[in-house]
Amino acid sequence: MRATEDTHVPDIVVRHIDEAMAERIKTLARERRWSINEVILHALRYGLGMGAGDIFSELLLEPGDIAHLTGAYDAQEQAAFQEALNALSQASPSSLAAAARTRADAGDVA
Repeated sequence: MRATEDTHVPDIVVRHIDEAMAERIKTLARERRWSINEVILHALRYGLGMGAGDIFSELLLEPGDIAHLTGAYDAQEQAAFQEALNALSQASPSSLAAAARTRADAGDVA
């Protein structure tokens, strides 16, 4: 996105960049024949999940909210899935192992 005469784009100063990061920015600028500003803007866009076609932008969702990642669940399915995740998070590992053994002994394999 380029600024036009009508659009104000703020300048942001980033302080305390370590030497390794500064060198990496300079190296990328030389290799790609970009300005340092272009390298930093590119890194920020993709790091924040705002790049065009950025496959990692989904990762900005709430941690553990994997139901949204595929986009295939409706609201009712998502609620049921979240309820199951909550139940699993509260169960002790030993009770889960015991339940799995009981199911295996009964021949009830999912």
